[in-house]
Amino acid sequence: MVQDLSMLQEFYEAYAAKIGRIREKLARPLTYAEKILYTHLYGDADLRSFKRGEDYVNFRPNRVAMQDATAQMALLQFMNAGKDRVAVPSTVHCDHLIQAYRGAKVDLPEALTTNKEVYDFLQSVASRYGIGFWKPGAGIIHQVVLENYAFPGGMMVGTDSHTPNAGGLGMVAIGVGGADAVDVMTGMEWELKMPRLIGVHLTGKLSGWASPKDIILKLAGILTVKGGTNAIIEYFGEGADSLSATGKATICNMGAEVGATTSLFPYDESMAVYLRATGRDVVARMADDVKGDLRADAEVTANPEQYYDRVINIDLSTLEPYINGPFTPDAACPISEFARKVKENGYPQRMEVGLIGSCTNSSYQDLSRAASLARQVQTKHLQSASPLIVNPGSEKIRATALRDGLIELFQEMGATIMTNACGPCIGQWKRVGDATRPNSIVTSFNRNFAKRADGNPNTHAFVASPELTVALTIAGDLCFNPLTDTLVNKDGEAVRLDPPQGDELPKAGFARGSEGYVAPTGAGQEVVIAPDSKRLQRLMPFPAWDGNDLLNMPLLLKAKGKCTTDHISMAGPWLRFRGHLENISDNMLMGAVNAFNGETNSAWNRLTGQYEAVSAVAKQYKSQGISSIVVAEENYGEGSSREHAAMEPRFLNVKVILAKSFARIHETNLKKQGMLALTFADKADYDRIREKDRLSVIGLKEFAPGRPLQVRVLHEDGTEETFAVQHTYNEQQIAWFRAGSALNANQHK
Repeated sequence: MVQDLSMLQEFYEAYAAKIGRIREKLARPLTYAEKILYTHLYGDADLRSFKRGEDYVNFRPNRVAMQDATAQMALLQFMNAGKDRVAVPSTVHCDHLIQAYRGAKVDLPEALTTNKEVYDFLQSVASRYGIGFWKPGAGIIHQVVLENYAFPGGMMVGTDSHTPNAGGLGMVAIGVGGADAVDVMTGMEWELKMPRLIGVHLTGKLSGWASPKDIILKLAGILTVKGGTNAIIEYFGEGADSLSATGKATICNMGAEVGATTSLFPYDESMAVYLRATGRDVVARMADDVKGDLRADAEVTANPEQYYDRVINIDLSTLEPYINGPFTPDAACPISEFARKVKENGYPQRMEVGLIGSCTNSSYQDLSRAASLARQVQTKHLQSASPLIVNPGSEKIRATALRDGLIELFQEMGATIMTNACGPCIGQWKRVGDATRPNSIVTSFNRNFAKRADGNPNTHAFVASPELTVALTIAGDLCFNPLTDTLVNKDGEAVRLDPPQGDELPKAGFARGSEGYVAPTGAGQEVVIAPDSKRLQRLMPFPAWDGNDLLNMPLLLKAKGKCTTDHISMAGPWLRFRGHLENISDNMLMGAVNAFNGETNSAWNRLTGQYEAVSAVAKQYKSQGISSIVVAEENYGEGSSREHAAMEPRFLNVKVILAKSFARIHETNLKKQGMLALTFADKADYDRIREKDRLSVIGLKEFAPGRPLQVRVLHEDGTEETFAVQHTYNEQQIAWFRAGSALNANQHK
């Protein structure tokens, strides 16, 4: 069944006329990203040429998707919005809360029991407000969206940073915080800075060991973790047309690792084939009718430097497999140089566990290519040197892989098949053994920050394609290069692994499995939250600004180095509190490194004169009516879309985050919750902040777009310094600050 057919029909029927009006108004060739952005302006009267990287623009996305960890806070906010039903098609997907431990047959029933209160809440809220609900075990949000909801030319937001996965079907899909999702679900304007455009020209064709994953792994090395900030990455060229739709999705998924607003590919035959294979023939037919405008204009692709802000060329015919890491996804290295990198840096050479699947690489093509290597364990009389963990992306994928013998091949090489869920990729891996021992793992996931997979800060996690991950699992050695090296089999023979092979789509079609979709029954159902619940808590509005400057705030923490959302609000065991703001606030900034003592979860408490946990210090300040400030370095809030990383400091009376720069989603999340997200006008001023300083933000009574504020620093010795700080607030965002949050401000409209 095609979901939301009437919305799709209305969209495609109006698409050509909208493109015509845009051409007439802008009078220039259009990139594909521009076509989607301008056809989704909130109102027709808004149509004009917007400045990329400068103008804030209001949009009207077609749909919203939420995963269970972030959906809790998003829906708790929606419940306060005074609406009876969501304004656009929306779904909830239960994929983050399931722990990966002993395998799907044990782990899923345990998750259903452990998380029953949360699942019941999410299903009841979904039913009450007209939201589709996907049960635990149905699959990972992004794979399920690709199979059921993504469509060429559309726009969606999702409460997960890897929402851009849907770009594999030609959709502008953007990761956001829950407050942004609430705007869309209530029918409000959804605001976004008009993105810059990075064009990636793909030529040639992949072969041998190279995979779509290697394209984005190489690109991550070029752009770094913040090179795509406030930009859309648009792929084009004959190399793009040679990729499968799911391969394109993998590339778009990991665009989040370079900070991109989203990534997308133009509509082509591979997308049409995938739509038909997943039962959406009618969507393919509607897209075919307007396919000329589901890609960049010919003038753009002929002269890309004139229309994109930056153009990057990648030749797929010469592309090597890549391995990125450890500890950051942009540490890119081709396989030919990786053994040297391992030895020069002293990384643990033994590859202890291989993990494949996840939202990034969970397609049938991924599993079939990986399974072709598992088959060689038998045919070449090999023995896998390390354990393998497999997380299928959806029930459709799992059931099909089981029917076609792929699951059996993995199991015969000793693999554990986990639930169709995120599992280790989001830190839900109950790994047995020493939690501090240095070791190395290789995954086909997207993110490899310290502690992310297993909580061990000394786990060196490397990111690669599923097929390369399986090859290294068989070898058990990070320095093994399957393109050139041999392995000794059980017969004492030196054998070489053949390059992976696999089918883009199953020859017999997809098996159905137990999809686990629950349609909403309509308004009227009561949403119950137990007053003594440890996992769910109704939200109280944050207080409005009192109209005064923020004076003499103690420095809560000066963070040193990388400070991602994992550092600010850890996942793993803390996921169980994602619906309880007070309880989850106990993890605030516990992973951030204190610039003054080099320790984590350690802040100097001016009330006691001692170092204590960051959240404990903030709580004591809050109890005394004291506001505080956090200072940080570059790309603060890099990583996931989790707005808890913004809500926790807000809840604990942190009023300002002052950083050298911010990651896009996190900066928006801070603004939505009524916090001040400020940047140093001179980044060297970061070094002027001392541990026992009191800081004041001056000029808030005249707070206006483009007008810098000042920070006055009172040092312990009584001396003062003043320096300028910048911001990117517009009038609407300033209204959010004054009202206490975006939700407070919108309720007055």
